[in-house]
Amino acid sequence: MLEAAADAIILADRKGAIRFWNAGAERLFGFTAAEALGRPLDIIVPEPQRARHWAGFSRVMETGESRYGAGEVLAVPGLRKDGSRISLEFTIVPLHDQAGRMEGMAAILRDVTQRFEELRALRRQVAAAREGRAAEPRP
Repeated sequence: MLEAAADAIILADRKGAIRFWNAGAERLFGFTAAEALGRPLDIIVPEPQRARHWAGFSRVMETGESRYGAGEVLAVPGLRKDGSRISLEFTIVPLHDQAGRMEGMAAILRDVTQRFEELRALRRQVAAAREGRAAEPRP
């Protein structure tokens, strides 16, 4: 079921090493499972966001708590194998062992790049329309 999901599903251990990488993740990021497994999440996190990512990841691993509620959808930039950046929405699920200790994280990710680009274009059009109206002489 996890392997067949259309969305990317990634599991990382306590240290942030990738332990599961489904076919959806292969399509989304361009890395095969063989290329991704055992590597750090850095392979999909753009350089400017890495410090913030690791600070949050470490905090969750230490405390077992996230700033984000269960099922909350987060939006972040992502990085593909070819170096291109994409816009992602994702949810995270903390993974605990039988004793309740943090074991890692699961993430379900989806590419929303096209939607973000359409939204940006619409915002530009609205801004241009407002500027045009402001520049019109008043009767």
